Amino acid sequence: MSIILMILLLSILILVHEAGHFLAAKMFKMKVAKFGFGLPIGPTLWEKKIGDVTVLVHAFLLGGYVAFPDDEKDETLPKDSPDRFLNRPIYQRLIVVSAGVIANVICAFVLVFLTAALWGQLPSGKYDVIVKNLVAEKNASVWASGLQKGDKIIEINGSNIDTPYGLLAFAKLSAKFDGKADGTYIGENLEKLRKLNPAFKEDEIIPEDVMIKLPSVGTETQITLNKDQIIGIEKYKDNQLSLNDTQKKLRDNIEGKKYFLSDGTITLNDISYAISDNAHPINITVERNGEIVKLKPIYSDKDGLIGVEYSANEIIIPTKNAKSIIKGSSKYLYDNTYMLLYGLKQIFTGKVPLDELHGVILITKIGGDKIQDEGIFSGILLAALISLDLAIVNFLPIPALDGGHVLFLIIEKLRGRPLEEEVIEKIGTAGFLFLIALMIFVIFNDIYALITHKI
Repeated sequence: MSIILMILLLSILILVHEAGHFLAAKMFKMKVAKFGFGLPIGPTLWEKKIGDVTVLVHAFLLGGYVAFPDDEKDETLPKDSPDRFLNRPIYQRLIVVSAGVIANVICAFVLVFLTAALWGQLPSGKYDVIVKNLVAEKNASVWASGLQKGDKIIEINGSNIDTPYGLLAFAKLSAKFDGKADGTYIGENLEKLRKLNPAFKEDEIIPEDVMIKLPSVGTETQITLNKDQIIGIEKYKDNQLSLNDTQKKLRDNIEGKKYFLSDGTITLNDISYAISDNAHPINITVERNGEIVKLKPIYSDKDGLIGVEYSANEIIIPTKNAKSIIKGSSKYLYDNTYMLLYGLKQIFTGKVPLDELHGVILITKIGGDKIQDEGIFSGILLAALISLDLAIVNFLPIPALDGGHVLFLIIEKLRGRPLEEEVIEKIGTAGFLFLIALMIFVIFNDIYALITHKI
């Protein structure tokens, strides 16, 4: 039932978008040929003439459209007919083309405003991350760190923590024996090895059964994440050097030793890599009984776990009166619009990998889960954000999207005449094929994520 509710919410958003185009066209008394729910790919499930408009429901429900007489190949209207969309003033066409985006923005505000008024609260997107229990083995570093049940984690490695993803990211990225090490740290350890074993050059194969003295080494540097990496909208990248298989095997064999017998295949350089891949310290600051407490370093194990069971309690914004409803709704929409725009920038700049692009299938799954776990209001808020996202994406200057049509109108205004119909048709077809290919790619990502339990 929760998934069905989410599908209905998504369907409403599509209808709202197309209704925006339709109503704007009718406001200018434009002739509309078709109102389509879904894309004209595959069979048509339902078709009926209502007034002078043909309403259609297509089997491929991921989309919608409003068609004008100009879009119909068998249209008999004269080329100079005022009923043709292209013969209307540019400002009217611009309003009609933009109306779907405007409708989605209005819809988002209405959904958030109603949720704030009826629910009496809005989520802030920020969390208190509270330690529930320590579940590590007794020799784990977390026991000696000073961390206690009930502590609120407020900072890790100098970064503020207001989301559980931050704790998980630091723990995972600080995993012991991750197969990488900093180049400078490797160089420092190589220099120590040379001083302890002056008979050998760094790339010289050390003969079998020769005893190598190992230096005492510290730990790797702490992982540093920016705010976007902490909340998961930017992938963490480092400049560390990777160990080869020989070096990884050597690393496992010499852990905790002061001396090592060569097997006749390794060099001092191999050993420097091996001893440099150890652990990253996790420096946590907590709030305890109103006081700020800095803990001793904690170290993740090989699986990126530190042995902490936590709870994440979202900070709620109360909306109990008209002023708080308007203020809370406006801030919620502003913050999330910023996040959507920033996320889009991250995609275009390559900071979000293509395999992390997802679409309607995963949105329906996540939305259904939210409705089931958190109630209908959480699903409505998600629908509001999707409505905003539809508005933003549709306004991109890509042919076959509303933004592409706006771009053509701007070019027409600047040139004093429209582009040739054949050119527009070719560009539009290319844009449409690009969107279909992108949609197929995103659907594949969605299905793969579901099958592999990634989401």
